[in-house]
Amino acid sequence: MIGGQLYWPSRCSYHMPSSKGLQVWAEVKWSSLAVVLFFVLAGFTPEARANATVLLEEPYSYDGALAGTGHTAVYLTRVCAATPVVLRRCGPGEHGVVISRYTRIAGYDWIAIPLVPYLYAVENTEEVPLYSDPKLVAFLRDRYRRAHLEDIAPDAPGGEMPKGDWYQLVGSSYDRTNYGFEIETTPEQDDALIAWLNSRPNVKSYKVVSRNCADFVREVLDFYYPKSVSRGSMADLFVSTPKHAAKSLVRYSKHHRDLEFTHFVIPQVPGSVKRSRPVRGVLESLFRAKKYVVVLAAFHPFIGGGVITADLVGDRFNPTRNSVVFSVKGDPDAAPTNEEKRFYLKELQTVATASADSDASDGGITWRKFVEKAQPQFDKEGHPVLQAPDGNETVELGVTRRDLRSEDAPAELQRDLLVSRLKQTLAHSRAPRISSNELRADWQLLEKIDEAGQKKPCKKSDQGDQAVNQRTEGSSD
Repeated sequence: MIGGQLYWPSRCSYHMPSSKGLQVWAEVKWSSLAVVLFFVLAGFTPEARANATVLLEEPYSYDGALAGTGHTAVYLTRVCAATPVVLRRCGPGEHGVVISRYTRIAGYDWIAIPLVPYLYAVENTEEVPLYSDPKLVAFLRDRYRRAHLEDIAPDAPGGEMPKGDWYQLVGSSYDRTNYGFEIETTPEQDDALIAWLNSRPNVKSYKVVSRNCADFVREVLDFYYPKSVSRGSMADLFVSTPKHAAKSLVRYSKHHRDLEFTHFVIPQVPGSVKRSRPVRGVLESLFRAKKYVVVLAAFHPFIGGGVITADLVGDRFNPTRNSVVFSVKGDPDAAPTNEEKRFYLKELQTVATASADSDASDGGITWRKFVEKAQPQFDKEGHPVLQAPDGNETVELGVTRRDLRSEDAPAELQRDLLVSRLKQTLAHSRAPRISSNELRADWQLLEKIDEAGQKKPCKKSDQGDQAVNQRTEGSSD
């Protein structure tokens, strides 16, 4: 699991209150205490479990509209990056690294990026925004590039942000939903992988059919567990695809129950960035995109029929099924139940109506106008904020959970940001968009903002409290 667990000596039970038994019990207590004190005084903690995770990333933009196969990378919890092209073992408190093969980034075959920047384009979890738009995403990516990726993606002429595919290295969760399929590893395996990748020439070798991103992930997982990920199936024309890599690891885990295995979803950050699309295999993309099937059938009916047949007989791997929701701060968490979602949606309608009425009567800057005018900046503590002009004044709105309740920002904008976020996370979707605990935290924050502002949303009823406490495993959709 993400983050690992600590295992401490447990108390030994005894039944005979003899002097010898008491002496043994005392020795056990003092030896256990000595172990604890040793770790505390020495500054060490028992080593957490580590994992290798196949990240299955949904397609977006042109890939989503055309191919639909998405992207894949491998996330290693015990491996970190000395540089984007040199690996090392992680130190205390580090979250690991995401490694993937790319085609047009400084001539390298693979690049390694720490987990939090890879997902959110920030360096620590406190800076992750609750809501994003294209301007904020580009702003965060460029700041991280200037701080850590200048050698890979130098400034364009004039000092501007360069074009190219480097942006895929940071902020993946703004563009798409990701799915993780993780299997446990040992320290010896991780050390061997570090030595193996550091010793190999890291020179561009990308080929669409034979050396794509899924081939790289397959090579890494096969290094840990030989033949754990196969190259491709008939439904993929025997070409490695991101979806098949994930499916192969799931199948491998079912045949090796002794290895700890889990899967989770990393939701796309709510905001005005377009939502990603379902990830598919090669023939699945052709079959579901009717325009391709029609063209194939028109030119060669046997080809068109063969595509449909291969897709129909192929495996129906659903990466969203029974997924828990990823948390960078701890173990994955359960998704909201259907009952929870219905309750909060009903309450949110009341809040959204009150919010619209308040904005119309106040005459101040509305959420829509604020978003249109706002430009991303950093506050004095280095956290991202949005700033927009309002007459002769400048309105500043924090976008992180800690900064959203700033007394300097209009409560109406703070409330509207959360309302917009909740509308997206509670909307019907193929995969969970938020965890149950995070949903409760968002709602509590919304209540606190209204208590400190002008209006207070409806409090949760006893029915709502009961709905919150009921959990079901996996996705509610």
